[in-house]
Amino acid sequence: MTTAAQINIESTEPGQCLVTWSGNWTKRADPPEAQAYIDQLPKDKSCRRIVLDGKAVTDWDILLVSTLYQFYEYAHRRDIAVEYRNIPEGAQRLLNLATAVPERKGARKTAVPKNMFRRVGESTLYVVDECVKMVHFLGQSVTSLGRFVRHDVQFRDIDFAVVIQQVGAGALPIVSLISVLVGMILAYVGALQLEPFGAEIYIADLVGLGVTREMGAMMTAVIMAGRSGAAFASQLGTMQVNEEIDALKTMGFSPVDFLVLPRMLALILMMPLLCLYADFMGVFGGAIVSALTLDISFFEYYTEARSAIDFRDILAGLIKSIVFGVLVALAGCMRGMQCGRSASAVGEATTSAVVTGIVLIVVSDAVLTIIFDAIGL
Repeated sequence: MTTAAQINIESTEPGQCLVTWSGNWTKRADPPEAQAYIDQLPKDKSCRRIVLDGKAVTDWDILLVSTLYQFYEYAHRRDIAVEYRNIPEGAQRLLNLATAVPERKGARKTAVPKNMFRRVGESTLYVVDECVKMVHFLGQSVTSLGRFVRHDVQFRDIDFAVVIQQVGAGALPIVSLISVLVGMILAYVGALQLEPFGAEIYIADLVGLGVTREMGAMMTAVIMAGRSGAAFASQLGTMQVNEEIDALKTMGFSPVDFLVLPRMLALILMMPLLCLYADFMGVFGGAIVSALTLDISFFEYYTEARSAIDFRDILAGLIKSIVFGVLVALAGCMRGMQCGRSASAVGEATTSAVVTGIVLIVVSDAVLTIIFDAIGL
């Protein structure tokens, strides 16, 4: 029967501490932590010599060596003599190797606390570096788009068709659900404010304008950032890990032409269509709330929404959707191309793609809203 791992500390002679190991000292046996026993050693000058005895050890692996070395380090720091007795031969050789060369002073990394100015400076440099990378990648994509216009690109039509199906028809269910719910939420919020004044009919104006100008394109873009942007990053990141992108470069293919351009073109083509569909579903969601809770018929709701929504409102949403599609594709593909060579790097690239895409969507939406207001769109 294997006995549990134990450490016994006793004072056998004046100025000497005997530390005895017994039992099974392997990782699977889950032995006790050595530090708890190190804390039991005398802290005064009464212990001038430590004897490490392993005569009662029944089984061992590298964990025993690690524990013995922790006691050796404690004694070495306090200038206490160390003697080994009955240590297994293999463990003794490993200990001799570990203690043959003393640790060089200053070799260990020490954590240097960062003050506020350093943290702000590092954050600023990181943001600037990310902006430079984004501009560089955007330039490569625009150059690739120029080659596409000149019919001088290198990607397969079947890949382009598959991406269109993934970002287009494949996204309809989630876009339908989110758009209807957003329209219903806008209608409920509007009802709380308009119903006390008897102006429930203007919910159609609120939902129609809110969805066509802002929420339709915005929510579709956020969905695509979390769905397609993350998929692009994980796909390209996995290809980076498997060195497939390096293989494309070796064979003379441009990774931007072959991998990035089809995805960007697919989102440029599909985002306006998804935006129009989201606009319709959002207005329909508002109509459901109006009919069920406010006693407004579908015909009345449709008539009022039609009078409130102008072509310029739909055009503003479509322009935003195209810009959002480009940004989602760039964020996803850029993070995928920048991915490291490990599985964890793929996960980090996917997360970063979603965060980058959503941030770019919100910032660009604010900029476009200001521009549209300035030009009267």
